[in-house]
Amino acid sequence: MKPITECPIGCEGTIVRIRAKEPIKGRLFSLGLAKGSELKVLDHTLAKQTWEVESDGTKIALREEEAASVYIEPKECKQ
Repeated sequence: MKPITECPIGCEGTIVRIRAKEPIKGRLFSLGLAKGSELKVLDHTLAKQTWEVESDGTKIALREEEAASVYIEPKECKQ
């Protein structure tokens, strides 16, 4: 289990935990990020301040703080 911010581009896995306080937690749930959802890391900015992920067919841009609070169990991570 590791946060999205520690996953390489192309990494896929299942969300196992979201460690965030409101209102961030509510925002993540409203975007469709919830425990058990499938997630793929698509890209990030050079400074790793913004992460682009895909969850259940929806592309989502997350700030670093938000991405660091979403933990996944990686299934396949391409280096």
